[in-house]
Amino acid sequence: MKSRNLTVLAALLLVLLILSFMSLTRGTLPVSSDQLWQVLKGDAPRGITMVVVDWRLPRVVAALITGAALALSGAIFQSLLRNPLGSPDVLGFNTGAFSAVLLAMVFLPGQPAILALAALAGGLVTAALVYLFSWRHGVATFRLIIVGIGIRALLMSLNSWLITTASLDTALSAGLWSAGSLNGISWNSLPPVALILLLATVATALLAKCMRLLEMGDDMAAALGIPVERSRMLLMLVGVVLTAVSTALIGPVSFVALVAPQIASRLCRHGRYQLIVSAFSGAALLLAADYIATHVFVPYQLPVGVVTVSLGGLYLMSLLVREARRK
Repeated sequence: MKSRNLTVLAALLLVLLILSFMSLTRGTLPVSSDQLWQVLKGDAPRGITMVVVDWRLPRVVAALITGAALALSGAIFQSLLRNPLGSPDVLGFNTGAFSAVLLAMVFLPGQPAILALAALAGGLVTAALVYLFSWRHGVATFRLIIVGIGIRALLMSLNSWLITTASLDTALSAGLWSAGSLNGISWNSLPPVALILLLATVATALLAKCMRLLEMGDDMAAALGIPVERSRMLLMLVGVVLTAVSTALIGPVSFVALVAPQIASRLCRHGRYQLIVSAFSGAALLLAADYIATHVFVPYQLPVGVVTVSLGGLYLMSLLVREARRK
């Protein structure tokens, strides 16, 4: 079993390396493997170095870290809710982050530093509302999902109203950002996001044992000495931070958090490795989606969120078909 898990991790790492190589070398200005090697050694011409290091590499790094973060967030919520639909985009947490960013764009224009804080605050407030309205002598999984879907619908209506009442420039910026995009990512925007996501990832690893025990049910977890509600709230907090900070950087990219943990559960059966496999799968999904969005439809570039929604729609259809066959 251990050798199988290590093989899966090695295969996913190879996929990530191949996708990263393709993303760094393909484009309007092709870069050969020899030129890429020169860039790594620091011997490449300045123009090639600028294309690879300043333009393409930040985009690849952003796709890797946010894809992994979204996948970890999805794994947390699907584990807590014991439901394959229990992801932050279905529950409305990234929609709440987008609502807060929209409010910041409308009422505090020209202050991009506020957007990250607004996204985090919006995700946390939405999670608190979902948890509060789901509480009735405890939190039932089905009730939490239904409340999350309802709040997500309300927030989507609010977002539409804000966009229609905003100025033209704000509406255009919000519309582009709402589709989810890796365009315009620079090295300046990555360090704070990477630091927060790293801390949240460490917290996820520390809470992994509690998460696995909660999957056995609240009564069993309590019998094994796990503080059920405190552990659940901490896991929800970490999951919201992962998705909200990712949303602040690349916009509300859907379905990565939904699909990646399911891929991991099929590739890896052991709980110790599933979080790592989920993170690798999410990074590969987002990087592949970005490559499709930027290279398949040349000379046009699609927002990466459009590709992930398309892939996620196919996945949802497969879920429904499989559920219908089971019944």
